[in-house]
Amino acid sequence: MKDRRILDRGLFPTFTRLYCLALLAVLAVAGCNLRGHTSDPHLKQIDQMIDSQLPTGTSKARVAFYLNSQGFQIESTTDPLAIVATLHHVDTETLQPASALVTFHFDAAGNLKSYELVAAPGSSSQP
Repeated sequence: MKDRRILDRGLFPTFTRLYCLALLAVLAVAGCNLRGHTSDPHLKQIDQMIDSQLPTGTSKARVAFYLNSQGFQIESTTDPLAIVATLHHVDTETLQPASALVTFHFDAAGNLKSYELVAAPGSSSQP
């Protein structure tokens, strides 16, 4: 009986550690899926394209250059710390075109802080 209590006390902390480690791993994987800027599946590839080409911290001039070089239309805005553009892309999985209205937000130093995207008005990616 005494040996069983020692064994139980020795295994409890081990199981607790394993449980916490497994819980942390699940939360880390779930957190990776929340990184996107849209829940619209038609816009996922545009979101991934922006993420890879224009990471946080990119200068406003570099963002504008990228958008112009890709032929994306930059819209007028009254906010000096923002660029609004319409991005077009053909989904490589469905071969369907998608368009997004993207607002890039910059900090006072002119570096990309964040962006948001929604289906462009009149695009086939709207639900």
